[in-house]
Amino acid sequence: MAVLTALVRPRAGWSPSWRLVSRNYLAHRRSKVFFLTGFLEPVFYLFSIGIGVGQLVDGFEVNGRTIEYAAFVAPAMLAASAMNGAVLDSTFSVFFKLKFEKLYDAVLATPLRPADVARGEITWALLRGGVYSAGFLLVMLAMGLVSSWWAVLVVPATLLVGFGFSAVCMALTTYMRSWQDFEFVQLSIMPMFLFSATFFPVTTYDGWLRWVVEATPLYRGVVLCRELTTGAVSVASLVSVLYLVVMGLVGLRVVSRRLGTLLLG
Repeated sequence: MAVLTALVRPRAGWSPSWRLVSRNYLAHRRSKVFFLTGFLEPVFYLFSIGIGVGQLVDGFEVNGRTIEYAAFVAPAMLAASAMNGAVLDSTFSVFFKLKFEKLYDAVLATPLRPADVARGEITWALLRGGVYSAGFLLVMLAMGLVSSWWAVLVVPATLLVGFGFSAVCMALTTYMRSWQDFEFVQLSIMPMFLFSATFFPVTTYDGWLRWVVEATPLYRGVVLCRELTTGAVSVASLVSVLYLVVMGLVGLRVVSRRLGTLLLG
């Protein structure tokens, strides 16, 4: 127990939420297969659809320049991977800890507060997502799917995607009553994954439907990652950055309050 305590204790001066991050690391450090699946999923999509289907597509025009289909799909898989990782960590895992494991009840018996719990879980999701994104970026580089030095900012961009989704999804999880409620999560995530300009351009849509697609958070993440890997960065890119930052901050605010109500109210 003395060894475990020493491993969990963060350095002096670190945020209290890092204690929860350290706890999650210890709990998952032997789950290498589970960790690896999160990295392999977007890679398989890239090979099957980006490379396989790409043999049948000449390519798409992005900001006045035609790029091959794999280079069009790869940044979208990067953003979708960040979304899926964040959703997985902030929904099923948080719900189990909150309703069944009662982990947060025990955590609040320490100096940590509900806001520390929220920040700790979101930080853990971002760390995992950051590792996945860095690995996927290396795959893209090896395949020659990156055409700009702006791509070095792709990992921070995916962290923004993860921040937005993990904060909002964790807030929504505090309202879940049973496992059946998670059907609504899949009902929202899957259409976004398929139709947020991940596999074909948003110009495919007309009228109000295009406005709906452009308003989804995954679309903002896909556009931002695609602009960075193709070098099409402009002032308009800040719209996506601002969108994801505000989404994350609002979610963090709500989940901190909800955890306080559920655990201390």
